[in-house]
Amino acid sequence: MVKKASKKSKADLTDTEYLSAYKSMLYMRRFEEKAGQLYGMGHIGGFCHLYIGQEAVIQGVSMAKNVDDQLITGYRDHAHLLVTGMEPKYIMAELTGKASGCSKGKGGSMHMFNASKLFFGGHGIVGAQVPLGTGMAFANKYKKNKAVSLVFFGDGAANQGQVYESFNMAALWSLPVVYVIENNQYAMGTSIDRSASQKILALRGQSFNIPGEQVNGMDVAEVKKATEKALKHSRSGKGPYILEMLTYRYRGHSMSDPAKYRTREEVKKIRELRDPIDFVKNILIERKIITEEELKSLATEIKKDVDEVANFAIEDAEPSLDELYTDVVI
Repeated sequence: MVKKASKKSKADLTDTEYLSAYKSMLYMRRFEEKAGQLYGMGHIGGFCHLYIGQEAVIQGVSMAKNVDDQLITGYRDHAHLLVTGMEPKYIMAELTGKASGCSKGKGGSMHMFNASKLFFGGHGIVGAQVPLGTGMAFANKYKKNKAVSLVFFGDGAANQGQVYESFNMAALWSLPVVYVIENNQYAMGTSIDRSASQKILALRGQSFNIPGEQVNGMDVAEVKKATEKALKHSRSGKGPYILEMLTYRYRGHSMSDPAKYRTREEVKKIRELRDPIDFVKNILIERKIITEEELKSLATEIKKDVDEVANFAIEDAEPSLDELYTDVVI
């Protein structure tokens, strides 16, 4: 049986954790908004998929994981690298295709990468990261290092065949892997109601005997609690676990998507009633963890920092021509 997400929060964080989560998620939001601006100004080319609205998922997961656990995801990857602690200016510089970028300016938005932070992409092919992340879990088991591979993918990728090949092998060999499905309700431009015969994605591992759980992905405390449970399961040798994070993206699938397949009223309603950052902000105020004045000061500080990050990414040098021939397998 799959556990379904509750509408009311059944989890909690300490005052310090809530404040830390708020700062981190607000930074993600402002970073992504700035990336959207730079895209519109022509400083960022190619595809660009923003994470606005989904911040509680990666934040909650990052609060639960161990420092040795690995992350791998699809092309909506900026925030996933931000939580690893990498300097934001190098992430933004990758978006602008500059030499200081985390992938030397050659990967762009969809192919962020930083092995030193145990972040293994950023993958442009839908679902391609799932077998790769499963392979990482195989390596962890082989090395007996107690690390868990956290593999992120969306509701659209959940329909890819390679996902189920990975599920089968992960279950067969009891691999230490947690599959995090970021169900933001729309696979590119198609509602999950129109693209999936089984809309409870946490059930997708049932035939492989992989336990699954639906989680309120707009509540950072619930995400952290569920992830801790899943990690404990996998780390103890019981094999894979599926977490379906019920979340929502406010922007289109990518910057080139006008998102005409849903109404403005729908997006507005989610923003007003379920925004993950406002949810934490209200808790901070209600518990008197921080004052309104301090919140304003924090917001100003974050905006200033993100502006500086953007300026660095714009002014940084272009990659040298020699980079055309580095990191290329012939």
